[in-house]
Amino acid sequence: MSGRCPCSSGDTFDACCEPYLRGDASAPTAEKLMRSRFTAFAVADVDYLRASWHPDTAPAELELDSDQRWYRLDILATDAGGLFDDAGTVEFRARYKHPDGAGSMSEVSRFVRVDGRWLYLDGIVSA
Repeated sequence: MSGRCPCSSGDTFDACCEPYLRGDASAPTAEKLMRSRFTAFAVADVDYLRASWHPDTAPAELELDSDQRWYRLDILATDAGGLFDDAGTVEFRARYKHPDGAGSMSEVSRFVRVDGRWLYLDGIVSA
């Protein structure tokens, strides 16, 4: 994949989320992990989604809707989740297109750092 990163950072894919998805680097902040997970949804990288999900809360199976195309991520707020934190939250809105119509999803996601690596713990979805 070339061009702009799906996470809406404005950076190119190879300079933004691609190293995380390939496993070449670990996201340094909760927001970077959020962005990389959105990108994983956009490119249907189920392996990365599972690897970046806390094992206590990860679903037994994860299947993505192949008709749903995620195309925009807006980070609305962050709390902690920085280089020296062990937990943090990221509030976001993600937009998608589907044959049934366009839509969006909003969530406040919780992240924790385990053994120096950020993981998605869970989130509260809102309308």
